[in-house]
Parts: sequence; structure tokens; C-alpha cells
Amino acid sequence: MEDRLLGGKTARYYTLGCKLNFSETSSFRSGFMNLGVTDAAEGEKADICLINTCSVTGEANHKCRQIIHRMVRENPGAFVVVTGCYAQLEAREIAAMPGVSLVLGSNEKVNLVERVVDAMKEESANPEVFSHGAEIENVFAGQTDDAKKPVGMIRTFQPSCARGNRTRYFLKVQDGCSYFCTYCTIPYARGLSRNPPISTLVDQARKAAAEGGKEIVITGVNIGDFGETTHETFIDLVKALDGVEGIERYRISSIEPDLLSDELIDYCAHSRAFMPHFHIPLQSGSDTVLKLMHRRYDAALFAHKVNYIKEVMPDAFIGVDVMVGCRGEHPEHFQETYDFLAALPVTKLHVFPYSERPGTAALRIPYVVDMAERKRRARKLIKLSDEKTHDFYAQHIGRKAEVLFERAQEGHAVHGFTRNYIRVELPADKVHDDYDNTIAEVELGGFNADGTALMVKNIKLSMPL
Repeated sequence: MEDRLLGGKTARYYTLGCKLNFSETSSFRSGFMNLGVTDAAEGEKADICLINTCSVTGEANHKCRQIIHRMVRENPGAFVVVTGCYAQLEAREIAAMPGVSLVLGSNEKVNLVERVVDAMKEESANPEVFSHGAEIENVFAGQTDDAKKPVGMIRTFQPSCARGNRTRYFLKVQDGCSYFCTYCTIPYARGLSRNPPISTLVDQARKAAAEGGKEIVITGVNIGDFGETTHETFIDLVKALDGVEGIERYRISSIEPDLLSDELIDYCAHSRAFMPHFHIPLQSGSDTVLKLMHRRYDAALFAHKVNYIKEVMPDAFIGVDVMVGCRGEHPEHFQETYDFLAALPVTKLHVFPYSERPGTAALRIPYVVDMAERKRRARKLIKLSDEKTHDFYAQHIGRKAEVLFERAQEGHAVHGFTRNYIRVELPADKVHDDYDNTIAEVELGGFNADGTALMVKNIKLSMPL
């Protein structure tokens, strides 16, 4: 029935937010493709539109609304499905938008394709059901309108190991968060921490390898908390994945500093396939602000983790999340953060101006930083980040490195990444189809035209074609 209903239909997908969302969307796309749904061509009206949303900031919510309106406008008559964090937190607001057909919360992601098929059957049989606004699928699990935070009610886990439109795969190992930082709505949008067993994730990695995958990024909301539901540990997962033949590279996405153990750092330093690349959220270098945020570490612990990584992996790339202008961040606290980061051997800063989120405990903190000052502080840290990244790249000019190249559009330069996540560019006139998803040994030259990558000076394939 599904094949008859969806065969020949086209779909368009739009993802906002984190890598986890992108991984999930790729899995949804694969599910629809298995039922005969193809991607809509550029400029073609799609029959199905799927928007996977983010709600980490007020600006993210605004962008989600813009994308929903645009997808409805550009695809008249399409069956429009909205899921993700914004859909979980503001389901009724989305359902009231003209043209939206179905709103699916976090629990519904696990069976998203099936729920869309069922809803489309219902629409076909009873079009009047959908003529007065979207259907909401159990987002609030029967709770009242005043109880829009069913944290404990979100229990399902949507598995995902997808390539998307890039060379590397994204393996979802964990979902949800049990930390409840004062500024954050993620526990309300995604539920408490949960994960599948290690054996399931190893099987997914093996499947990716069988498909030709060489690199996997380990993703989740709070991946260091892995094992909460299976009584396993994250380092056990790392060791198991390291043994999967065919996968030559793993990268650990964002991991909380209090969950990044020295044992894990040591293992990555000597492992077969885990890369010298870490992404560690700091949020603030001021202990005063960290306490207001209800973060579970102090600046000294964070500094220890960074310095220890550099001790055992001197060339490691270390990305850091920083939030500026949050409630309670006085000028002297921001200066503490700036001085702290300036002195640390980190590689790149991901800077976010604080955004008030309804229902969060941070709104009870009295000191408010105005938006202009938040943006000023963000610009200052972004400038520091650019300087640190440039210096890190410059240190590698003239060195040899192994680069995993990604697919390139015909006539365009191809890009790839070294083991320690330096972006590398090969000019279009030197590109061959054989380079796609191939590890090559290169000599790194100077910066490209816009300063975002190092140019390839010399190249040779390190693997037989």
C-alpha cells in the first residue's frame, strides 16, 4: 500500500541545527526512498516537505518559522511535516501555520516515515480532517496546554547512521540530556539521556563500512553520558567501534569536559582510528558564571582537559563552544572568559550570543546584558578564534598529511580534512573522480584565497585505486 501511495512522489528536506538533526534527516530520507520517494529536482514542486527544526535560540525559532513558510509557499499542495526540537516545544504554534499538515514530536521520530504514510492515507480518505490546520501527533502525550515539558515522557530512540551529502557518516549513539543547565531547553525538547546498546551501534558502523564509509562522526546530545540506559560506558563504546574493520577514522563530536576522562584521552592518543580532534563545550571561563549556568565543572578542570590533550596529542584540533552575554555575565566575567581562552591552546571557538528561552531557570537571574553588548562580546571572541585557527593552520604549512577528500561538484575544487581536522583544498584542475572518499597523502601548502583552507602542494594516493 505504501509503495502505491508514495511511489513516484518527490520530497524536499530541510534541516536546521545540530549534526544530530542532519543525521536523523538523512535516515528519514533513506526511509522515504525505500518506499519509492525521490528527491525533488531544483525548481520542482515537491509532494512531501520535511523540516527538521532546532530551538536552541530565539533566532533558531525565527529561522524555523521562515523556512516553514518558505517551504509551504514554494511547494503548494505539498504534505508538509515538521519535526525536531521546535516542533516538540511549540507544536500548537506550528500546527496553526497555514499549509502545515503534520507536527511530530521527539517520541514520534522513531516511526516518522510510518506516521507520515498513515497521515497521508488519512488525508487521502478524509481530506476535511486536514482542512482546518495540521494534525499534532502526541507531542504533549495528553498533557494540558500548561505542561509543555514532558521530559520523562520522551523515551524513544531514533537510530541513525547516515552519510547525507558528505563523505563521512554520522552515527547517533545517544539522545536527550539529564543535565538541565539553566539556559537550556534541550531536555524538554529531547527528553532525558538514553542510548541503544553497544552491539547495535557496532552493527551500524559495520554497515557503514560495507557501504564504503571510511569516517564516522559520533554524535548525540550528551554523548559522554552514554550508557545511562544500558549500563555501559562511553569508553567501552569507543573501544568497540575502534575494532570495526573498514572504518579508518572516528571523530568524537561535542563531549562535556566533566565526562571527558583522562582514560578516554589516553585511549584516543594511541587508538587505531580515533582522530586527534575534540570538541568541548566551555560556555564560560568564569567560575561565577559557570555556577549560574549549573555547569558541572570549573575553569580549572576545563584547562586540565585541554592541556592534557595537547600533552599526549600535540597536534590535536580542539574546538570550544562559548556563550556570551548570558544572565549574570558582568563585564569582568566576560574578560575572565576572554583571558582564559586567549591563554589556552585551543584551535577554534564556536561563539553564541545568549538567547532567552521561555521556561528556563536563567530568566530568574537579575543581571541582563543588552543585545548590542552580547554581539560586541561575540565579535571579540570570534576575532580571537580566527587568530587561533589561522596560527594552528600556519604551523602545518609544509608538512605531509593524510587527507580524506569529499565529493566535489564538477568543475569545482575538492576539499577534505586531515586527521587533525585541517581543511584542505585541491584546485579544480587537479581533481579526479578517483579522489572521492579517498585518503591521499599530501604536502600542505599555503592558505587558499579566502583563508579557510590550506592548499595541496603535492599529492599521491595512499591507497590503491
